[in-house]
Amino acid sequence: MTDTDGEILTLDEVAAYLKAGKRTVYRLTQKGEIPAFKLGGTWRFRRSELDAWIAESIHQKTVEAK
Repeated sequence: MTDTDGEILTLDEVAAYLKAGKRTVYRLTQKGEIPAFKLGGTWRFRRSELDAWIAESIHQKTVEAK
């Protein structure tokens, strides 16, 4: 496990990481489409889970295209 695997990110950091708007990330989080958890009423994200979510999304698109 690398140092970044267990890294916890804020909503702002995830928006920058995904190059998406904060509102988009917040909306997807509320819908349960992005892996996240609440800490003290604010959303937090584990980088390793985001990377797995991205990889799975890419895999699904590849399978659907076949």
